[in-house]
Amino acid sequence: MMEMISLPVLRRVAICGGTHGNEMSGIYVVLELERQQKEKGDAAWSIPLTTVLSNPRAIEECRRYMDKDLNRCFTSALLRSPITSDTPYEIQRAQQLNSLLGPKGSEDAVDIICDLHNTTANMGLTVISYSWSNWICLQIFKHLQAKITDVPVRLLLINVPPGEAYSLESVAKYGISLEVGPQPQGVVRSDIFNFMKQGVDAILDWTETFNSGKVIEGGEVEAYLIQKSIDYPRDPKTGKPTAAIHPQLQDQDFCLLQRGDPVFLTFSGETLSYEEEEPLHPLFINEAAYYEKGIAFHLARKKTLSVPSIRAKTD
Repeated sequence: MMEMISLPVLRRVAICGGTHGNEMSGIYVVLELERQQKEKGDAAWSIPLTTVLSNPRAIEECRRYMDKDLNRCFTSALLRSPITSDTPYEIQRAQQLNSLLGPKGSEDAVDIICDLHNTTANMGLTVISYSWSNWICLQIFKHLQAKITDVPVRLLLINVPPGEAYSLESVAKYGISLEVGPQPQGVVRSDIFNFMKQGVDAILDWTETFNSGKVIEGGEVEAYLIQKSIDYPRDPKTGKPTAAIHPQLQDQDFCLLQRGDPVFLTFSGETLSYEEEEPLHPLFINEAAYYEKGIAFHLARKKTLSVPSIRAKTD
């Protein structure tokens, strides 16, 4: 049995939307939170809440980004890079957000950043975190799984050294992102918006419970750990895809692929099969934003993690 772990009280939480300017649910969740704050004032939540529209220029243009993917601009190296007249807008904005919510890796950084994202893939509500031992994030995931039953709630872990963590939530002490889909780019679906809003409300409720000093029991969680990425088959001369996701795989995120299962259907009608020796789980299947990154889907291994009981140090 894992021992009880005491952690500092959470003093600052930030909810961020619009890191990608065409992922609409997060933008409107932030605007709704701001409306609630204006209406209820300090009584809205017991913990100071910062709301941020992360990439205002891209939001205005309803584009994923202007010069560079903002959600790849938060490595320690980019946050320290000198700003010149040629510096991409998103790197400048990342440094502004690091000043507002960080600095990354410091005691002054906000406790929790919850960054809100939409995907065109059938990912349900997926919690993404960088650490296998980020007990705050893993406990939040457990809470979301218990509270939200109308959509699958899953955990995706990206295991990289802290300085190489590249997305906005890595600025916080305990960063998570909520990835909710499927939703087309530039569109708001009410069901997807509501799943995201339920997730944010549950996170804010959990922080109040944690800060009260109540023991939050541990347990086991299932997590998906990305192993590799698979690109579309491509024409060696033009570089353009020669196949699309096979109909039997489309929308089947988190299924278990076995050797021989269909994964692509070429434009000439040929089925291409899964060739990996190890059965793995495909994620972000046919994500629209990943075409430019050369990714048809990620492959992940499922692992069971033990999470300790935790409580806040209230004295």
